[in-house]
Amino acid sequence: MEKNSKKEKPAEEFNLKKEIMDYLLMFLIVGAVVFVVNGLILINARIPSESMQDTIMVHDRVFGYRLAYKSKEPERFDIVIFRFPDDERTLFIKRIIGLPGDTVLISDGKVYINGSEEPLDDSFCPEKPEGDYGPYVVPENCYFMMGDNRNYSNDSRFWVNKFVAKDKILGKAVFRYWPLTRMGIVS
Repeated sequence: MEKNSKKEKPAEEFNLKKEIMDYLLMFLIVGAVVFVVNGLILINARIPSESMQDTIMVHDRVFGYRLAYKSKEPERFDIVIFRFPDDERTLFIKRIIGLPGDTVLISDGKVYINGSEEPLDDSFCPEKPEGDYGPYVVPENCYFMMGDNRNYSNDSRFWVNKFVAKDKILGKAVFRYWPLTRMGIVS
């Protein structure tokens, strides 16, 4: 019978200190990855009010994509997460209605842009919006925001600082991950 030329290595002895160090290293790496993804790529938002119903519901959790506007400009109807202009410590989520240079007029609950005879399509609103507001002239590098649940939304119509500067937009809402029953793309 031929002897096997390869010798089997003896099993490595259990070393508690090495095991603990391996787990600590793993947790540090995972933590760093989460920190980088959350700080540079995604923003996590919890929806505290009914202002975006029926698109996004109270207590939903949404990921926003932080890099969405690095190579392109925000567009009308994008849903964005931004710093509230009247208190920048607070994050808001609303739909972009007015773009830089637009004149926004709300008459009988309908939104008109730049004197158009046709109102914007607001079929995503759960009920007929009420009221007359404006006209508002959107400054350069700023946006006019409204919630989809127009009759219950604290939005640009009611803020002291009516417009959101582009550099205060933190990301475009892209994916609802909670609750699981409504998980999916935000649009």
